Amino acid sequence: MRSLFWRIFASFWLAIALVAGLSMLLGRMLNQDAWLLSQHPGMDDLAETWTQRYEKKGPRAAQNLLEQRKRKFRIDVQVLDDSGQPVVQGTFPPRAAAFEARHRNEKRLPWRRLSVDYTSPHSGETYLFIYRIPIPEVAAWQRDSLLWPLSALGIAMLVLTLFSLWLTLSITRPLNRLRGAVHDLGQTAYQQNSLAKLAERRDELGVLAADFNRMGERVQGLISSQRQLLRDVSHELRSPLARLRIALALTERADAVEREKYWPRLSQECDRLEALISEILALARLDAEPGAAQPINLGELLHKLQDDARLDAPEQTIEIQLESDLQLNGWPDMLQRALDNLLRNAMRFNPVGQTIELTASRNDEQLCLSVRDHGPGVAPELLTRLGEPFFRAPGQTSSGHGLGLAIARRAAERHGGQLELSNHAQGGFIATLRLPLTLPNQAPTRP
Repeated sequence: MRSLFWRIFASFWLAIALVAGLSMLLGRMLNQDAWLLSQHPGMDDLAETWTQRYEKKGPRAAQNLLEQRKRKFRIDVQVLDDSGQPVVQGTFPPRAAAFEARHRNEKRLPWRRLSVDYTSPHSGETYLFIYRIPIPEVAAWQRDSLLWPLSALGIAMLVLTLFSLWLTLSITRPLNRLRGAVHDLGQTAYQQNSLAKLAERRDELGVLAADFNRMGERVQGLISSQRQLLRDVSHELRSPLARLRIALALTERADAVEREKYWPRLSQECDRLEALISEILALARLDAEPGAAQPINLGELLHKLQDDARLDAPEQTIEIQLESDLQLNGWPDMLQRALDNLLRNAMRFNPVGQTIELTASRNDEQLCLSVRDHGPGVAPELLTRLGEPFFRAPGQTSSGHGLGLAIARRAAERHGGQLELSNHAQGGFIATLRLPLTLPNQAPTRP
């Protein structure tokens, strides 16, 4: 991952390096004597070169070297020994000492005067070199010598500006895209591919964009499902309300004897409406926070479901197959409601005399809770739609609103699992809740 930390770190490091270089440059400018001695071509290595020539070739050769430097660089040089006496004649004019004596204020002198000591590595003698450079010559050399550091500084500042601009744009542009995506999400106009390119980045902003895409997809899915649920609820409520309205209209026109015949129908329609509203509320409650997960006693839960089913349908036989040492953390009421819906769905289609199998087994790190009946099953092309709210397979004559499997599927998702629906290989229909054996101790987030 190309972290933003390293980009910001590199920017600050480059800025510090440029400031340090500028500080060194300014320091050298303030110490111009040392700068002139080390950088001016007329004085660079002059002391060493002159000492070698003086000790090997004599005073005349050394004097010639000083005169050559004066003609080429207009620099006067005088060399003194330890006692302060001139070693050679030098190139100072005869009246230079008298002129300096009359103008002791250095700022009024027409030249720049420098001095440096040099000790010969062969003889051990120490020589004092005194340089005198005309002020116009110093000014001209400074203009030429400052050209390359100023150019380097300008290039460095240009690089720093471009790098800072790139860093700023690399942060602000993705943030503006995220801001636009947040605005679109608030207006329910969010497109999943709006941050697709940004999500390909390998830094924190790319991870944030990918997470935001997933969040936007979930939110859009939740909004779409809620809208679809409202449409389905309004459609499903119309039928019992219409039947109630017709029955009431007929009751108002009928006499007392006929009126008695409509009361059971009215009561039946009210019961159906109440059952439908109860299932809708149960489905809506699954989106609420259920609280902290807790251990579930599977054996007790399955036997309770078996007893309740026997009371409602004593003609049906339910067989429980429970593996030992199965432990699950979850929400017992939610799981019981899901299994109860699966079991009642199986009882509606299972032929009398056939056994409904209620099985709890372990498959790797998952708990499989399955309900199998021996009914006619479902057409393969309809299996993918089972579990959608208010969807019922065609040709059903039993009562129901198509919410039982939807409740079971939502309960499985809240436990971090899934609901699998299929036709059994040996006949009948099987519904399986696949749940992870371990759940976080906190309540799950909204899907």
